[in-house]
Amino acid sequence: MPFPTLDANDPLNLEALLTDEERAVRDTVRQFLDDKVEPHIADWFEAGELPDLPELAREFGKLGLLGMHLDGYGCAGMSARAYGIACRELEATDSGLRSFVSVQGSLAMFAIHRFGSEEQKQEWLPRMAEGSAIGCFGLTEPDHGSDPSSMTTRARRDGGGDWILDGRKMWITNGSVAAVAVVWAQTEDGVRGFVVPTDTPGFSAPLIKHKMSLRASVTSELVLDGVRLPASAQLPEARGVGVPLTCLNEARYGIVWGVTGAARSAWRTAREYALQREQFGKPIAAFQLTQQKLVDMAVELHKATLTALHLSALKDSPAGVHPAQISFGKLNNVREAIDICRTARTILGANGISLEYPVIRHANNLESVLTYEGTTEMHTLALGHALTGHAAFR
Repeated sequence: MPFPTLDANDPLNLEALLTDEERAVRDTVRQFLDDKVEPHIADWFEAGELPDLPELAREFGKLGLLGMHLDGYGCAGMSARAYGIACRELEATDSGLRSFVSVQGSLAMFAIHRFGSEEQKQEWLPRMAEGSAIGCFGLTEPDHGSDPSSMTTRARRDGGGDWILDGRKMWITNGSVAAVAVVWAQTEDGVRGFVVPTDTPGFSAPLIKHKMSLRASVTSELVLDGVRLPASAQLPEARGVGVPLTCLNEARYGIVWGVTGAARSAWRTAREYALQREQFGKPIAAFQLTQQKLVDMAVELHKATLTALHLSALKDSPAGVHPAQISFGKLNNVREAIDICRTARTILGANGISLEYPVIRHANNLESVLTYEGTTEMHTLALGHALTGHAAFR
């Protein structure tokens, strides 16, 4: 009996694990990105902009990408795995695109969907799902990243009715184009969440420039100077710092999948380049050292993809997925993806630093992904706590 055909781009035949619906999601997102974004993304990255993001958001809304794993309120209500597959395609084009969709759906929309009032859900979620209203998520501060419980943004009652918010948030994706911000602040009763329309007096979101990573993404500071909100702006079910961390865990799941897209793009680029580039009279793919790099990259890429597939099965199961399991995926997959991109760069040689190829752009972007929504160190300690029962970060 002959062996089955082996696809060099899918040596473990992971394609066979996908359903027809999941392939349709993948192909639809891929086709849109190939047509509308791929011809421009290198120029956007070089210019440090994501032009006409509101229009792109509406296009994503038409595709059902925004809050696609949430139910009701105009959301697609698809499986966690379908959402992960979409994230992989988005990040295969650029991490900035996956970050936009992740912040919109898994942070801002998820926070309102899970912890908001019915009024808040009705007001914001349908518009956010269609992309006519962009959201952001204000947790990180200039001096408080890995330790959000020490945030200095404050919300105080004014005569028992309105809330007054004062503080700063930093490194906020979508901030300068958002219509609504989910902002976390210290109160007399601990950390609480607030739904803040960005046209509220006292709110501003200056753009952060001079980035060398996630350049095709809108990154901002949020400034809250005496922002007055009605009592109804508070997320009624959001109490304690564990709530925003729950939202972050939701977004990290998208990262677990997304970075496999960046790694896949780098791996395929390196393989194609190695087959075409000749030195010493033959393609560099014929040399043992290059083959070792390509094999190591392929093995780690597909192990990371298997991790994402397994976590999606857990997340879609009735029992759900443990936060430490998401930490496992985020820690491993980002670490391996950035190593794959760096190795791909060496195969391309000097061409590896050119934006004519996607490799250096993916590598630079992953430097941000390595840090945001939990650094390597924090996920290592979270896993260490889960495995030993001892919290080493306190």
